[in-house]
Amino acid sequence: MTAVDPLAVPLAKQFGARTAKPLAKLGLATTGDLLRHYPRRYAEPGTLTDIASLRVGEHVTVMAEVVRSSARPTSQGRGLLQATITDGTHRLELTFFASNVHKLEWRKAQLRPGRRGLFTGTVSVYRDTLQLTQPECHLDEDEEAALEEAERPIPVYPAVAGFESWKIGKAVRAVLDPLREEDVPDPVPAHLRERDDLPTLLEALRLVHVPHDEAQWRRGRARLRYEEALVLQAELARRRAHVALTEAVARPPRAGGLLDAFDARLPFTLTDGQRAVGDEIAAELAAARPMQRLLQGEVGSGKTVVALRAMLQVVDAGGQAALLAPTEVLAAQHARTLRGMLGDLADGGFLGGASDATRVALLTGSLPTAARREAMLDAASGAAGIVVGTHALLSEHVQFADLGLVVVDEQHRFGVEQRDALRAKAARTPHTLVMTATPIPRTVAMTVFGDLETSVLDQLPAGRQGITTHVVPADNPRWTDRTWQRVREEVGGGGRAYVVCPRIDGDDDAAAAARAVEEDGTDLVTDAPDAPDAAQRRPLRAVLDVAQELAARPDLAGVGIGVLHGRMAPDDKERAFADFASGAAPVLVSTTVIEVGVDVPDATVMVVLDADRFGLSQLHQLRGRLGRGTRPGLCLLVSAAEPGTDARTRLETLASTTDGFELAALDLELRHEGDVLGAAQHGRSTSLRLLRVTRDAAVIERARTDARALVEQDVDLAPWPHLRAAIEESLTGEREEFLERA
Repeated sequence: MTAVDPLAVPLAKQFGARTAKPLAKLGLATTGDLLRHYPRRYAEPGTLTDIASLRVGEHVTVMAEVVRSSARPTSQGRGLLQATITDGTHRLELTFFASNVHKLEWRKAQLRPGRRGLFTGTVSVYRDTLQLTQPECHLDEDEEAALEEAERPIPVYPAVAGFESWKIGKAVRAVLDPLREEDVPDPVPAHLRERDDLPTLLEALRLVHVPHDEAQWRRGRARLRYEEALVLQAELARRRAHVALTEAVARPPRAGGLLDAFDARLPFTLTDGQRAVGDEIAAELAAARPMQRLLQGEVGSGKTVVALRAMLQVVDAGGQAALLAPTEVLAAQHARTLRGMLGDLADGGFLGGASDATRVALLTGSLPTAARREAMLDAASGAAGIVVGTHALLSEHVQFADLGLVVVDEQHRFGVEQRDALRAKAARTPHTLVMTATPIPRTVAMTVFGDLETSVLDQLPAGRQGITTHVVPADNPRWTDRTWQRVREEVGGGGRAYVVCPRIDGDDDAAAAARAVEEDGTDLVTDAPDAPDAAQRRPLRAVLDVAQELAARPDLAGVGIGVLHGRMAPDDKERAFADFASGAAPVLVSTTVIEVGVDVPDATVMVVLDADRFGLSQLHQLRGRLGRGTRPGLCLLVSAAEPGTDARTRLETLASTTDGFELAALDLELRHEGDVLGAAQHGRSTSLRLLRVTRDAAVIERARTDARALVEQDVDLAPWPHLRAAIEESLTGEREEFLERA
């Protein structure tokens, strides 16, 4: 008979459906999940307090004697028990509720007059009388144990309505108390525990759930934090090692090829950073080991040129490059940009094409059948050395002649399965270049992209113009009127204006915001602690409504106003973007579909409506659409956020600096970490419960070093099966995706 794993028992079986149901709302399904539901904080130990000194809101423990108790049904049919206790001089009321009066009979028997005990709870007031509601009671024979309990820190758990923190604590104790060391496999190898004097996993769980003092729960948390870092870093180290063991096709530079021809006609000088990173990439492409590199940098730092030079080196060596972009707008923009930069070098096989030219093919899901067939043929035959596309590139029908380099733009929009599906189209593991325009603090890069080498472009090309940012109070009509006057002035001077909204249409249905997220990648901040209640929150501004409002404003009379969003047909998107770039419609009302890669040199002003509802990094990306020509940019953040709130602080921070790395670090501290890492931060779906990348750099560094040493000994971690099992448990399925995001 197979032994039952005490950490895998369904909570419904352990406690019954009535208890399991509210715990399921917290994402807890098994006894193991419950033990990993750590206290959010610890309340001060309940000191023994005389009744005369009680203050409303205090969490207290009083020693007293029961004077009387009575139970009765309420007018709604529920059960109500009221008791009076005394310390010999003063009195205090106790109140208990139940679904019916019969369920309080045991409590009434417990609280019979004359019994002494300890009563622990939070002081409240009802009809000018101090009381404890639903207090914990330890009477007579429990007194000594209760005194000990009263001196301990009180764990406070994330809870749900109807199942309070103290109930979760009781459930945890019911599971934890009977466990033995052999019941709880420890992912941290014994030699690492001994080196750092770390408690075992079972000891750590007892320290965090049932601490005797602050030092104990801090010691338990530190061990569990290190464990999270080690599990994560071990998986990253394994990935890196497995890639290092595979063989790639070397793609060395070829003298006199496309890359040399491209460099010879560049109308600008590469920055020192672009040249240095380009040399790193060139050397790795020339090796027979797959390149795994993350290229990050400021908005407008020239990542596209670096990536194109890498793609041309691969084409020169007889291979192909695929560029995977998250949206059709961005894919089309990339294809236009690459063709524009290459000129006749991208017209291979066509009249007027250079003798050594290749082709740039565009493949998206909404291409007309004929264009799609032509692009697929160019990819399969090798006529297109560079293939740009969206998720359509992942289709099983798309084939490559010799895929040598995969470039993934904005990696956080793709899951691991999607990246691997594209890499699988190569006969041998292709080289991989991941690009992100969102600057990533070192600790995040170390945690999320630990399996990649990292290159940073921190210089802006010569000629890039500065951008000024201001916060505009949405409830100040004079300021908002001036906003649209500035738009008119910029347009009158030959500029273009982006107007960014968080939603597409104006229905007040909550699904509208969800659609914006799904279709346009809008990164709405919906759970900020200072966000107003849904009932008080003003409706989010919507593209279609705002476009109509602007068309009706006298100060924008005669100005062409375009619309761009994710639900438009591809031809309509292309037309709207072309009208904006040409000046036929110099004001473009859009969702965040323009966030990354869109390049219109004449764009000089951007107005972001409901700006407080966007993340700091996303606002920085949006702002980066400006200042790409010969004139400086102006970004106006319209918001109703009150001064002093986190939302307003985000906006004021953005207005104060254009340093993307500084903003990324601040964003990590201001926002929920899950938002930044891309992980759903609830229940089993989160892999980071205690580890915080802004705070725990030293822990991550130590775990990274330890993980690499383990993997060097055995890439499959066979000597440490519990660590291997923890990786498989924590980082499989949807939870693995956070490794691919930042």
